[in-house]
Amino acid sequence: MTKVQIGTEYITLGQFLKLADIIQSGGMAKWFLSEYEIFINGELDNRRGKKLRDGDKIDIPSFGSFTITR
Repeated sequence: MTKVQIGTEYITLGQFLKLADIIQSGGMAKWFLSEYEIFINGELDNRRGKKLRDGDKIDIPSFGSFTITR
């Protein structure tokens, strides 16, 4: 599991995808979320504005598992 560190209270799912080097730009987030399944804390979620906080676990099949740390 890869840890992704943030310096704020939360980060949106779209920002996370870019920070974790899964996508190249923020504009790709909408496309990526329509093409791939993303599980946040075990639940399917594809809202790019979803707030991720310290301790959240993100699983993206074929890309890996990530944990948000602050």
